Amino acid sequence: MTDRVLVAGAGPVGLTMALELARYGVPVRVIDKIAGPSDTSRAVAIWPRTLELLDRSGVTADLLAVGNRVIAANILSGEHRVGRIRLDETPSPFPFALMTPQYETEGALRRHLKSHGVEPEFATELADIQQNADGVIATLRATDGTARTERFNWLVACDGSHSVARHRLGLAFEGDTLGLDWTQGDFYLTGFPFPASELAIFWHPEGALMFFPMAPDRYRIITSLGPSTDAEPIPLDLDAFQGVLDRRGPGGVTLTRTVWTSAFRINEREVNAYRSGRIFLAGDAAHVHSPAGGQGMNTGIQDAVNLAWKLALVCRGFSAAPMLLDSYDAERRPVGAEVIHASGRLTRAATVESHVLQALRNFIAHAVLRLPPAQHAIAGIITEVAIGYPHSPLNGPSAEAGAGERVEPVGEEGLYGAGVTPRFALHGDGDGAASLASEFPNLLEPQLRPARVAGILSLVRPDGYLAMSAPEESWREIASYLARFVAPIGADAAHA
Repeated sequence: MTDRVLVAGAGPVGLTMALELARYGVPVRVIDKIAGPSDTSRAVAIWPRTLELLDRSGVTADLLAVGNRVIAANILSGEHRVGRIRLDETPSPFPFALMTPQYETEGALRRHLKSHGVEPEFATELADIQQNADGVIATLRATDGTARTERFNWLVACDGSHSVARHRLGLAFEGDTLGLDWTQGDFYLTGFPFPASELAIFWHPEGALMFFPMAPDRYRIITSLGPSTDAEPIPLDLDAFQGVLDRRGPGGVTLTRTVWTSAFRINEREVNAYRSGRIFLAGDAAHVHSPAGGQGMNTGIQDAVNLAWKLALVCRGFSAAPMLLDSYDAERRPVGAEVIHASGRLTRAATVESHVLQALRNFIAHAVLRLPPAQHAIAGIITEVAIGYPHSPLNGPSAEAGAGERVEPVGEEGLYGAGVTPRFALHGDGDGAASLASEFPNLLEPQLRPARVAGILSLVRPDGYLAMSAPEESWREIASYLARFVAPIGADAAHA
């Protein structure tokens, strides 16, 4: 019998988690305490690696139809261009950042989730949890105060920075709150000097100002307000925003209409464990950080994709190895820490107050961004195609590029993990590859893929990272790897 999973939170992370599980045939329920789908834009940037992963479920095609493609990021200080980071050379089928309101992303995820017979249950709050070796007992509370208790095999908490699950588990959420207030908003405007295919960041002595184009005349604008006080930050109205643009921006930009505004403080925090027994944390429940770089939603979605195929293998009886689910924390917590570090570094660079340090920052950034290797490295970090798991416990020996590295998808054939079962892809030819496919029919794709490197068998995980590789004549090494964590074939067949 397939295990049942409760997902708490119906934002992009929770919806991705539920969609991945549902298309892999795992019974899943999604709840959220809000009354219904949100209509605010919130996160707007979707990076190439996220588009690659969402392409497996068909969501990316929906998003491409409504989003704005950005192929470059400009950094300016006054009238001087500090640097320009190209995204259109990213080694990906999607060499751009896609700017689309979060409600569009959530809408696409809900539509695809509904096609698998699952719809979010709004106005339903996760009020309390208990767990034992056999499952999780969740108390679900409706808006009228009525509560019911239900048992699930697993819980994935995607319920945001104030996560009920995290609090109930007593997990530390360690980090700091930065001492600056910020405001952001979506505006219609005229006179922006860059095309809608390029975003712009202005470093100004007063503070940073960022423009993310969502359409030729609609932009997300983020700017700093100054040092925090005891009072909660208040978003600027249109006239006040216009004043900031006039002082810090390129000049000639006129705001014509406000769509949405908010104010916030930046927290940099990460939970000290992404898993506690049968409960997992993902997205803002596990990590929060500066919006600089637009990595938050993307990191959470990639948390969900990383966990989903592993949990599906366990739920469907294909694997019983503890290391499979343990690897979620081992792989994703270092990524969360690096995102916090990198986004914080960008924020601090953009908000230095000393004129001497500002001049030094501009000089160093200009010199570095002129170097092609630095350009490629920075673009790889921003677009998230450079993310990998070099120290994962799931990595086997590798006769080619290191295990844990992302394998670039090529055409439809490159969509790893796109089927109804989370299977590994095997690249290679010959009798050894055929023997592996025969021995592990429920874990390997039935169709062998062309060799990536002549004479080498490459095993790629369902989320598109290299698991291991070996010379063709050493195919038994891959068999030993797979046998470490898969259930016997007879058990697999019972759950096929």
